[in-house]
Amino acid sequence: MPLMTAPRFDDPDRAFVMLVEARRGLSEREASGLDARLVLILANHIGDIEVLREAIALARQSTPAG
Repeated sequence: MPLMTAPRFDDPDRAFVMLVEARRGLSEREASGLDARLVLILANHIGDIEVLREAIALARQSTPAG
């Protein structure tokens, strides 16, 4: 199953706000921990190693150099 990168939320802005709000009030370390746990939970939900591999590659390409 190829990675789906087109928006799939009925309200993508609401999804983005939820992610931002989840980090509100957390230290940088706590927010990083939240992000890591969220990634692991969602990766497990997907349950497809090839989709995970593709997502990691795409995320690495999107990372700004610096």
